[in-house]
Amino acid sequence: MASHTSKAFLSLGRINASGLGLQRPVSRVTYAKDSSVNASAGNKGLPDRGGRGFLRRPRRTAGEPRTEKMAVDQDWTAVYPAAAIFRPSSVPLPVRMGYPVRGGVPPEKKGNLELIKIPNFLHLTPAAIKKHCEALKPFCTEWPSALDTDARCDELFPIKVESTDYVSDGPSVRNPSARVIHLKVKLASLNLDDHARKKMLKLVGKRYCKDTDTFTIAADSCPLRQQNHDYAMYLLTVLYHESWKTETWEAEKTVADMEEYSWDDSPSQRNLLDMLVRMKAAGEGEGEGVREQLLGRREVQEYKDSVTRLKNEGESESTVLQYKEAVKKVLNL
Repeated sequence: MASHTSKAFLSLGRINASGLGLQRPVSRVTYAKDSSVNASAGNKGLPDRGGRGFLRRPRRTAGEPRTEKMAVDQDWTAVYPAAAIFRPSSVPLPVRMGYPVRGGVPPEKKGNLELIKIPNFLHLTPAAIKKHCEALKPFCTEWPSALDTDARCDELFPIKVESTDYVSDGPSVRNPSARVIHLKVKLASLNLDDHARKKMLKLVGKRYCKDTDTFTIAADSCPLRQQNHDYAMYLLTVLYHESWKTETWEAEKTVADMEEYSWDDSPSQRNLLDMLVRMKAAGEGEGEGVREQLLGRREVQEYKDSVTRLKNEGESESTVLQYKEAVKKVLNL
Protein backbone atom coordinates (compact mmCIF):
# COMPACT_ATOMS: atom_id res chain seq x y z
CA MET A 1 0.00 0.00 0.00
CA ALA A 2 1.19 3.48 -0.72
CA SER A 3 1.02 6.11 1.91
CA HIS A 4 0.42 9.74 1.19
CA THR A 5 0.68 12.25 4.03
CA SER A 6 0.35 15.99 3.88
CA LYS A 7 0.54 18.70 6.46
CA ALA A 8 -0.24 22.38 6.18
CA PHE A 9 0.14 25.13 8.74
CA LEU A 10 -1.45 28.54 8.69
CA SER A 11 0.03 31.23 10.89
CA LEU A 12 -1.58 34.58 11.34
CA GLY A 13 0.39 37.40 12.81
CA ARG A 14 -0.11 41.06 13.56
CA ILE A 15 2.99 43.20 13.21
CA ASN A 16 3.26 46.76 14.47
CA ALA A 17 5.62 48.46 12.06
CA SER A 18 5.40 51.97 13.44
CA GLY A 19 9.08 51.95 14.13
CA LEU A 20 9.70 51.49 10.42
CA GLY A 21 7.89 54.68 9.52
CA LEU A 22 4.42 53.14 9.09
CA GLN A 23 1.61 54.77 11.02
CA ARG A 24 -0.88 51.85 10.89
CA PRO A 25 -0.60 48.19 11.79
CA VAL A 26 -0.11 45.66 8.99
CA SER A 27 -1.76 42.24 8.99
CA ARG A 28 0.13 39.42 7.35
CA VAL A 29 -0.89 35.85 6.55
CA THR A 30 1.84 33.28 6.21
CA TYR A 31 1.31 29.86 4.61
CA ALA A 32 3.57 26.92 5.24
CA LYS A 33 3.19 23.57 3.51
CA ASP A 34 4.96 20.31 4.07
CA SER A 35 4.07 17.23 2.09
CA SER A 36 5.55 13.86 1.43
CA VAL A 37 4.59 11.27 -1.07
CA ASN A 38 5.54 7.64 -0.82
CA ALA A 39 4.78 5.19 -3.62
CA SER A 40 5.44 1.49 -3.65
CA ALA A 41 6.10 -0.81 -6.50
CA GLY A 42 2.73 -2.54 -5.93
CA ASN A 43 0.68 0.46 -7.19
CA LYS A 44 -1.37 -1.14 -9.97
CA GLY A 45 -4.08 0.64 -11.90
CA LEU A 46 -3.08 4.07 -10.52
CA PRO A 47 -0.78 6.58 -12.14
CA ASP A 48 2.85 6.18 -11.26
CA ARG A 49 4.36 9.63 -11.09
CA GLY A 50 7.83 8.25 -11.38
CA GLY A 51 6.94 5.90 -14.23
CA ARG A 52 6.03 6.42 -17.84
CA GLY A 53 2.17 6.58 -17.71
CA PHE A 54 -1.02 4.55 -17.10
CA LEU A 55 -1.54 0.84 -17.21
CA ARG A 56 -4.51 0.24 -19.59
CA ARG A 57 -7.11 -2.38 -18.87
CA PRO A 58 -7.79 -4.96 -21.56
CA ARG A 59 -10.78 -4.25 -23.85
CA ARG A 60 -13.89 -6.35 -23.63
CA THR A 61 -14.80 -8.34 -26.69
CA ALA A 62 -17.86 -7.17 -28.63
CA GLY A 63 -20.98 -9.20 -27.98
CA GLU A 64 -23.33 -10.76 -30.48
CA PRO A 65 -25.40 -8.10 -32.35
CA ARG A 66 -29.08 -7.79 -31.59
CA THR A 67 -30.04 -8.75 -35.11
CA GLU A 68 -28.77 -12.28 -34.47
CA LYS A 69 -31.01 -12.67 -31.43
CA MET A 70 -34.23 -11.36 -32.97
CA ALA A 71 -37.07 -13.78 -33.47
CA VAL A 72 -38.80 -14.05 -36.81
CA ASP A 73 -42.23 -13.23 -35.34
CA GLN A 74 -41.07 -10.43 -33.05
CA ASP A 75 -43.08 -7.26 -32.41
CA TRP A 76 -41.38 -4.72 -34.65
CA THR A 77 -43.25 -1.83 -33.03
CA ALA A 78 -41.28 -2.54 -29.85
CA VAL A 79 -37.98 -2.21 -31.74
CA TYR A 80 -38.89 1.16 -33.32
CA PRO A 81 -41.75 2.57 -31.24
CA ALA A 82 -41.07 6.15 -32.38
CA ALA A 83 -38.98 8.07 -34.89
CA ALA A 84 -35.27 7.40 -34.39
CA ILE A 85 -32.05 7.27 -36.37
CA PHE A 86 -30.97 4.16 -38.17
CA ARG A 87 -29.38 1.60 -35.83
CA PRO A 88 -27.58 -1.17 -37.71
CA SER A 89 -27.69 -3.52 -34.72
CA SER A 90 -31.51 -3.32 -34.60
CA VAL A 91 -32.39 -3.72 -38.28
CA PRO A 92 -32.13 -7.35 -39.49
CA LEU A 93 -31.89 -6.35 -43.13
CA PRO A 94 -28.84 -6.33 -45.42
CA VAL A 95 -29.17 -2.60 -46.14
CA ARG A 96 -26.43 -0.92 -48.14
CA MET A 97 -26.01 2.73 -49.04
CA GLY A 98 -23.26 4.98 -50.30
CA TYR A 99 -20.88 5.36 -53.18
CA PRO A 100 -19.46 2.05 -54.41
CA VAL A 101 -15.69 2.07 -54.10
CA ARG A 102 -13.69 0.86 -57.11
CA GLY A 103 -16.73 -0.45 -58.92
CA GLY A 104 -17.82 -2.63 -56.02
CA VAL A 105 -21.00 -2.63 -53.98
CA PRO A 106 -22.12 0.20 -51.66
CA PRO A 107 -20.90 0.01 -48.06
CA GLU A 108 -22.78 -2.18 -45.59
CA LYS A 109 -25.00 -0.87 -42.82
CA LYS A 110 -22.46 -1.22 -39.98
CA GLY A 111 -20.71 2.11 -39.43
CA ASN A 112 -22.50 3.64 -42.43
CA LEU A 113 -22.98 7.38 -41.84
CA GLU A 114 -25.15 7.78 -44.93
CA LEU A 115 -27.88 5.66 -43.34
CA ILE A 116 -27.69 7.69 -40.14
CA LYS A 117 -27.97 11.07 -41.86
CA ILE A 118 -31.20 10.45 -43.76
CA PRO A 119 -34.66 10.11 -42.13
CA ASN A 120 -36.32 6.70 -42.10
CA PHE A 121 -39.84 5.37 -41.72
CA LEU A 122 -39.02 2.25 -39.74
CA HIS A 123 -41.48 3.39 -37.06
CA LEU A 124 -44.34 3.65 -39.59
CA THR A 125 -44.65 0.06 -40.69
CA PRO A 126 -48.10 -1.39 -41.51
CA ALA A 127 -48.23 -3.01 -38.08
CA ALA A 128 -47.49 0.31 -36.35
CA ILE A 129 -50.08 2.16 -38.45
CA LYS A 130 -52.66 -0.49 -37.59
CA LYS A 131 -51.94 -0.01 -33.88
CA HIS A 132 -52.28 3.74 -34.27
CA CYS A 133 -55.64 3.33 -35.98
CA GLU A 134 -56.90 1.01 -33.26
CA ALA A 135 -55.86 3.56 -30.63
CA LEU A 136 -57.67 6.37 -32.47
CA LYS A 137 -60.89 4.47 -33.14
CA PRO A 138 -62.51 5.29 -29.75
CA PHE A 139 -62.18 8.99 -30.56
CA CYS A 140 -63.73 8.75 -34.06
CA THR A 141 -67.37 8.83 -35.13
CA GLU A 142 -69.07 6.57 -37.62
CA TRP A 143 -69.30 7.61 -41.25
CA PRO A 144 -72.75 9.08 -41.99
CA SER A 145 -75.02 6.57 -43.69
CA ALA A 146 -76.45 9.27 -45.98
CA LEU A 147 -73.03 9.75 -47.62
CA ASP A 148 -72.91 6.31 -49.18
CA THR A 149 -71.91 7.40 -52.71
CA ASP A 150 -69.59 9.97 -54.24
CA ALA A 151 -72.48 11.64 -56.03
CA ARG A 152 -74.24 12.13 -52.71
CA CYS A 153 -71.11 13.63 -51.18
CA ASP A 154 -70.72 16.03 -54.12
CA GLU A 155 -74.36 17.05 -53.77
CA LEU A 156 -74.15 17.85 -50.05
CA PHE A 157 -70.55 19.15 -50.06
CA PRO A 158 -70.01 20.90 -53.41
CA ILE A 159 -66.91 22.82 -52.28
CA LYS A 160 -63.62 20.92 -52.28
CA VAL A 161 -60.39 22.32 -50.83
CA GLU A 162 -57.09 20.73 -51.80
CA SER A 163 -53.74 21.32 -50.09
CA THR A 164 -50.41 19.48 -49.97
CA ASP A 165 -48.20 18.54 -47.03
CA TYR A 166 -44.49 18.02 -47.66
CA VAL A 167 -42.01 15.80 -45.82
CA SER A 168 -38.41 16.79 -46.49
CA ASP A 169 -34.99 16.60 -44.91
CA GLY A 170 -33.63 20.08 -44.41
CA PRO A 171 -32.88 22.83 -41.92
CA SER A 172 -36.63 23.62 -41.62
CA VAL A 173 -39.67 21.36 -41.57
CA ARG A 174 -41.78 24.06 -43.27
CA ASN A 175 -42.22 24.10 -47.03
CA PRO A 176 -43.39 27.32 -48.72
CA SER A 177 -45.54 25.36 -51.17
CA ALA A 178 -47.64 23.95 -48.33
CA ARG A 179 -49.50 27.26 -48.01
CA VAL A 180 -51.10 26.95 -51.48
CA ILE A 181 -54.86 26.26 -51.52
CA HIS A 182 -56.95 25.03 -54.48
CA LEU A 183 -60.70 25.53 -54.05
CA LYS A 184 -62.90 23.65 -56.55
CA VAL A 185 -66.62 24.23 -57.03
CA LYS A 186 -69.03 22.59 -59.45
CA LEU A 187 -70.92 25.30 -61.29
CA ALA A 188 -74.13 23.27 -61.43
CA SER A 189 -74.23 23.15 -57.61
CA LEU A 190 -74.55 26.95 -57.37
CA ASN A 191 -77.96 28.59 -57.45
CA LEU A 192 -77.54 30.53 -60.70
CA ASP A 193 -79.92 31.47 -63.48
CA ASP A 194 -78.89 31.78 -67.12
CA HIS A 195 -77.70 35.38 -66.76
CA ALA A 196 -75.76 34.67 -63.54
CA ARG A 197 -74.18 31.53 -64.99
CA LYS A 198 -72.91 33.34 -68.09
CA LYS A 199 -71.57 36.19 -65.99
CA MET A 200 -69.85 33.73 -63.64
CA LEU A 201 -68.14 32.11 -66.62
CA LYS A 202 -66.93 35.51 -67.76
CA LEU A 203 -65.56 36.33 -64.31
CA VAL A 204 -63.69 33.04 -63.72
CA GLY A 205 -62.27 32.95 -67.27
CA LYS A 206 -59.73 30.18 -67.86
CA ARG A 207 -60.25 28.75 -64.38
CA TYR A 208 -63.39 26.97 -65.63
CA CYS A 209 -63.17 23.40 -66.96
CA LYS A 210 -66.00 22.59 -69.34
CA ASP A 211 -65.46 18.82 -69.18
CA THR A 212 -66.03 18.59 -65.43
CA ASP A 213 -68.20 21.76 -65.10
CA THR A 214 -65.96 23.01 -62.26
CA PHE A 215 -63.83 26.08 -61.72
CA THR A 216 -60.75 26.29 -59.52
CA ILE A 217 -59.57 29.17 -57.36
CA ALA A 218 -55.88 29.04 -56.38
CA ALA A 219 -54.75 31.14 -53.40
CA ASP A 220 -51.06 31.52 -52.51
CA SER A 221 -50.69 35.22 -51.64
CA CYS A 222 -50.72 34.83 -47.85
CA PRO A 223 -47.91 33.19 -45.81
CA LEU A 224 -50.20 30.74 -43.97
CA ARG A 225 -52.51 28.06 -45.32
CA GLN A 226 -55.48 29.14 -43.20
CA GLN A 227 -55.15 32.69 -44.48
CA ASN A 228 -55.19 31.48 -48.09
CA HIS A 229 -58.22 29.31 -47.31
CA ASP A 230 -60.13 32.28 -45.92
CA TYR A 231 -59.11 34.40 -48.92
CA ALA A 232 -60.33 31.73 -51.39
CA MET A 233 -63.69 31.54 -49.61
CA TYR A 234 -63.93 35.32 -49.77
CA LEU A 235 -63.28 35.27 -53.53
CA LEU A 236 -65.98 32.62 -54.04
CA THR A 237 -68.48 34.75 -52.11
CA VAL A 238 -67.64 37.84 -54.15
CA LEU A 239 -67.93 35.95 -57.45
CA TYR A 240 -71.33 34.56 -56.51
CA HIS A 241 -72.83 37.93 -55.56
CA GLU A 242 -71.27 39.75 -58.50
CA SER A 243 -72.71 37.23 -60.95
CA TRP A 244 -76.23 38.02 -59.75
CA LYS A 245 -75.84 41.75 -60.29
CA THR A 246 -77.30 43.23 -63.47
CA GLU A 247 -75.69 46.44 -64.67
CA THR A 248 -77.52 49.02 -66.73
CA TRP A 249 -75.33 48.51 -69.75
CA GLU A 250 -76.19 44.80 -69.87
CA ALA A 251 -79.69 45.64 -71.13
CA GLU A 252 -78.14 47.08 -74.29
CA LYS A 253 -76.59 43.78 -75.38
CA THR A 254 -77.41 42.61 -78.88
CA VAL A 255 -77.34 39.15 -80.43
CA ALA A 256 -73.76 39.72 -81.59
CA ASP A 257 -72.71 40.42 -77.97
CA MET A 258 -74.05 37.15 -76.57
CA GLU A 259 -71.57 34.68 -75.08
CA GLU A 260 -73.17 31.65 -76.78
CA TYR A 261 -75.25 31.10 -79.89
CA SER A 262 -78.96 30.60 -79.25
CA TRP A 263 -81.05 28.91 -81.94
CA ASP A 264 -84.36 30.16 -80.52
CA ASP A 265 -85.72 33.14 -82.46
CA SER A 266 -82.70 33.05 -84.73
CA PRO A 267 -82.72 33.43 -88.54
CA SER A 268 -81.85 29.73 -88.83
CA GLN A 269 -84.97 28.75 -86.91
CA ARG A 270 -87.25 31.04 -88.88
CA ASN A 271 -85.88 29.87 -92.23
CA LEU A 272 -86.28 26.20 -91.29
CA LEU A 273 -89.87 26.69 -90.13
CA ASP A 274 -90.79 28.61 -93.26
CA MET A 275 -89.32 25.90 -95.45
CA LEU A 276 -91.15 23.12 -93.58
CA VAL A 277 -94.43 24.99 -93.74
CA ARG A 278 -94.07 25.43 -97.49
CA MET A 279 -93.27 21.73 -97.81
CA LYS A 280 -96.40 21.02 -95.77
CA ALA A 281 -94.40 18.69 -93.60
CA ALA A 282 -96.89 19.03 -90.76
CA GLY A 283 -100.02 18.69 -92.85
CA GLU A 284 -102.44 21.30 -94.09
CA GLY A 285 -102.84 24.62 -92.35
CA GLU A 286 -100.69 27.33 -90.91
CA GLY A 287 -100.38 29.19 -87.62
CA GLU A 288 -98.73 28.93 -84.22
CA GLY A 289 -100.03 25.43 -83.66
CA VAL A 290 -98.30 24.19 -86.78
CA ARG A 291 -95.04 25.84 -85.79
CA GLU A 292 -95.12 24.31 -82.31
CA GLN A 293 -95.77 20.91 -83.87
CA LEU A 294 -92.80 21.33 -86.20
CA LEU A 295 -90.49 22.38 -83.39
CA GLY A 296 -91.41 19.26 -81.41
CA ARG A 297 -90.28 16.85 -84.11
CA ARG A 298 -87.17 14.81 -83.39
CA GLU A 299 -85.30 15.71 -86.60
CA VAL A 300 -85.86 19.41 -85.90
CA GLN A 301 -84.39 19.06 -82.43
CA GLU A 302 -81.38 17.24 -83.88
CA TYR A 303 -80.94 20.05 -86.40
CA LYS A 304 -81.13 22.60 -83.58
CA ASP A 305 -78.44 20.77 -81.57
CA SER A 306 -76.14 20.44 -84.58
CA VAL A 307 -76.38 24.13 -85.50
CA THR A 308 -75.85 25.21 -81.88
CA ARG A 309 -72.80 23.00 -81.54
CA LEU A 310 -71.39 24.15 -84.88
CA LYS A 311 -71.74 27.81 -83.89
CA ASN A 312 -70.36 27.46 -80.36
CA GLU A 313 -67.56 24.92 -80.88
CA GLY A 314 -66.54 25.89 -84.40
CA GLU A 315 -66.06 23.81 -87.48
CA SER A 316 -64.54 20.38 -86.95
CA GLU A 317 -64.95 16.99 -88.51
CA SER A 318 -67.47 15.83 -85.91
CA THR A 319 -69.58 19.03 -85.89
CA VAL A 320 -69.76 19.22 -89.70
CA LEU A 321 -70.68 15.52 -89.93
CA GLN A 322 -73.41 15.97 -87.32
CA TYR A 323 -74.79 18.99 -89.18
CA LYS A 324 -74.78 17.02 -92.45
CA GLU A 325 -76.78 14.14 -90.99
CA ALA A 326 -79.27 16.53 -89.36
CA VAL A 327 -79.90 18.34 -92.67
CA LYS A 328 -80.49 15.04 -94.49
CA LYS A 329 -83.04 13.97 -91.91
CA VAL A 330 -84.91 17.28 -92.04
CA LEU A 331 -85.10 17.21 -95.84
CA ASN A 332 -85.90 13.46 -95.95
CA LEU A 333 -82.88 12.75 -98.13
